[in-house]
Amino acid sequence: MRWGTAAVVAAAAVGAGAAILVIGRRASERIVHPGTAVKESGTGTGSGPVLIQSLGAGRLTFTPRAASLRPGRWAVEWEGGGHAVVEDILHSDEQGVTRRLVRADRGTLAAGTEVRFTPWVHLGDPTEALGLRYTETTVDGELGALPAWYLDGKRGTWVILVHGPGADRQQTLPVLPVLDRLALPALAVTYRGDHGAPASPDGLSHFGETEWRDVEAAVRLALDSGAGRVVLYGWSLGATMVLQTAARSAWAHAIRGIVLDSPVLDLPATARRGATRAGYTGAAAELGALAAAGRTGVDLADFTRIAEGTDLRVPTLLLHSPDDPLAPFAAAEHLATARPDVVSLHPFPGADHAALWNSAPAPYTELLRRWLTPLL
Repeated sequence: MRWGTAAVVAAAAVGAGAAILVIGRRASERIVHPGTAVKESGTGTGSGPVLIQSLGAGRLTFTPRAASLRPGRWAVEWEGGGHAVVEDILHSDEQGVTRRLVRADRGTLAAGTEVRFTPWVHLGDPTEALGLRYTETTVDGELGALPAWYLDGKRGTWVILVHGPGADRQQTLPVLPVLDRLALPALAVTYRGDHGAPASPDGLSHFGETEWRDVEAAVRLALDSGAGRVVLYGWSLGATMVLQTAARSAWAHAIRGIVLDSPVLDLPATARRGATRAGYTGAAAELGALAAAGRTGVDLADFTRIAEGTDLRVPTLLLHSPDDPLAPFAAAEHLATARPDVVSLHPFPGADHAALWNSAPAPYTELLRRWLTPLL
């Protein structure tokens, strides 16, 4: 359904005039504000809270919920800053889910504690989280200085890493070890609206429509600092910004490859799903999506052209979950089908949005290593 048609349907269902404007604006709030625009996964899905039922040597048992049954490696967080990491499911039944405890970083684990499963296995900067040396630097963006982490490497190809909304540079931490092993310099960047970065002039997220210019500034920094080529790597809307940079930047000729993790390729559908996550359903969710488009001024025709891969010229690794609750997998399949000459799609069944590494850390890392190696 086109957004213009949807507006008529939604207006008829909800009512006309000021009420529609109010409902649409409220429903769009979490979609258009940086930090909440497409909230990343991990707040814990399923019916009821997740509780720690019991503790054992190197293991934790939780109430059986969708979150506690997810495969892979996850952080467990609780009130007061508590943080632990769990992985393999050792046993599960209707009574509980027992997982291997990897480590407990912060706080005290105790039976009866209500917890959240989140993707944030690694916390802090690259040295704190992984023991990797890095330099805090800045990218000279059009709105001002943009903080960035730089990790040195011997290769002439740099990897520029762009996190998604609702996240920060910590989202890039899981892939830094494999980049380090490949001796690839890495630049984990921020963009307008991030903590420590200049605010967007209107205070809104623009679905990458303006933010891509901050990614372009990072490309310029890499080239000015001696990079011969760059690989762009993004998550969620960060992946969308990467696509826009490849399509629009005057320095696109320097892009050697692209990695897209859970990219937002169908903006209307993602906006509707975002409004639904914010508690709006049916016509109200449709109005929220429409209001988001109107408030941000996104060019939907141009967005669609870019999302279809019309401008792709380099090898592109497309990582996506068929079960992604925000960014429809069908759009990823469409891109891969439209551009089989450059796009390689790898599904991660059962994974949440932008949490593909969490669902299968070792396969994800090995896939990335194998794909990057020919580009070195």
